[in-house]
Amino acid sequence: MPFPKISRYNKECIVTEKIDGTSACICIGGDGGLLTGSRAGWITLYDDNFGFARWVCEHKEEISSLGPGRHFGEWWGSGIQRGYGLKNGAKRFSLFNTVRWGTIRPACCDVVPILWQGTFDDLNIHAIMDSLLKRRSSASIGFMRPEGIVIYYAAAHIGFKKTFEKDGLGKWYKKSLP
Repeated sequence: MPFPKISRYNKECIVTEKIDGTSACICIGGDGGLLTGSRAGWITLYDDNFGFARWVCEHKEEISSLGPGRHFGEWWGSGIQRGYGLKNGAKRFSLFNTVRWGTIRPACCDVVPILWQGTFDDLNIHAIMDSLLKRRSSASIGFMRPEGIVIYYAAAHIGFKKTFEKDGLGKWYKKSLP
């Protein structure tokens, strides 16, 4: 097997707000059947993830317009992680694929906010982080504690996250470690 092609560093990237919720997936089969998932696997109404499976069931007709395939996004809002100031159990589903789901999508689905798009530059990334911290969340206007950003490299089809808190530590980090 040949060594894979290496993508160029200074290429097009899309920077979006990283929303602190729970990863979610809607899988639509060719026959129109729906499955719902979390980062850990498939979920059901009886083994739900913060009400995501129930929400998909309630919006099945609208969501079916996404078409066959797996549609990944963030399920966020009241009672999930930061909550983003949403009250009374309000939750939202924001699709990750900003290129595909710019403006034409089901009304029940949002898309993660694009903060910047252009040729990658470290200085731009720092400026975007500073700006997000100053002007606050774009996903939930005015929310004071945005989590960070996702940098998606179009040429490599890969994303990287940068957060305001514990950025270099990862989820495995335990405060009891030396």
